[in-house]
Amino acid sequence: MSSVLIESIVMGLVFSILTIGVVITFKILDFPDMSVEGTFPLGAFVFAKMLTIGINPIISMVAALLAGAVGGYITYVLYRKINIQAILAGILTMTFLYSVNLRITGTPNVTFFDYKTVFQLFESVPKIVILAIIGIIIKLAIDWFLKTEKGYLLLATGDNETLVKSLGKNPNKYVCTGLMISNALAALAGSLMAQSNGYADITMGQSIIVSALASIVIGDAFLKNVNALNRTTRAIIGAVIYRIIYGIALYIGLAPSDLKGITAVIVVAFLIYNNISSKGLSVLKEKREENVKN
Repeated sequence: MSSVLIESIVMGLVFSILTIGVVITFKILDFPDMSVEGTFPLGAFVFAKMLTIGINPIISMVAALLAGAVGGYITYVLYRKINIQAILAGILTMTFLYSVNLRITGTPNVTFFDYKTVFQLFESVPKIVILAIIGIIIKLAIDWFLKTEKGYLLLATGDNETLVKSLGKNPNKYVCTGLMISNALAALAGSLMAQSNGYADITMGQSIIVSALASIVIGDAFLKNVNALNRTTRAIIGAVIYRIIYGIALYIGLAPSDLKGITAVIVVAFLIYNNISSKGLSVLKEKREENVKN
């Protein structure tokens, strides 16, 4: 059971980077971005290609990050420049990247067990520690960015584009920035997933968005009222909890084919919990207000 728990936490830390990216699009920009299902494997395939031609794994991860940002920019162009609906723009990017991913290596599956990944570069450091360090760096970087002027304008764009325009700023710029950051993080997570597994596979992005949303929902359900925890912290904790639930489901003998259904049930259960909690809090507020009046 301990090995299952450790492996679940490892996968949770990988998914937490993806989840932080999805927080930017779904929670901040209110943008249903499906393109992460293409940029997640894109990061894995770009990393695999560069690693297998002799490029340093850290440089290969940076290349994967940049490739993901390009994927996010494609979605932005389809959405804002060509005026395609948000969800359709993401699906088109995802579909386009499926072919791109196959072109990068010429095969739907690439193994690199004989090559040094970032985990082999620091063999004396446990994988879980390396992933935790990377996750913390990403979290702190995003937290810092959201406190800058551009970050505040990105937040404002998600809340009220008219306000951003009244300030003499172009909201398109911040939509583009959000999509590029989100997909860059998705690609980085994909490269880390490939390194953890030892291979890149064309199907690794399927339903990945549901896993990210499940992580966000779980994080918000448990921790939304904890003022000390911000969006990125909740995303990380939610991703780890989600993967632990996932790992336990496998451990008790559920078939892998059942896991997508389990994910859907988890999301629905936590959404119901969220709704009940919100209603309970609103009732308590109303009672307090009545008591104050009386």
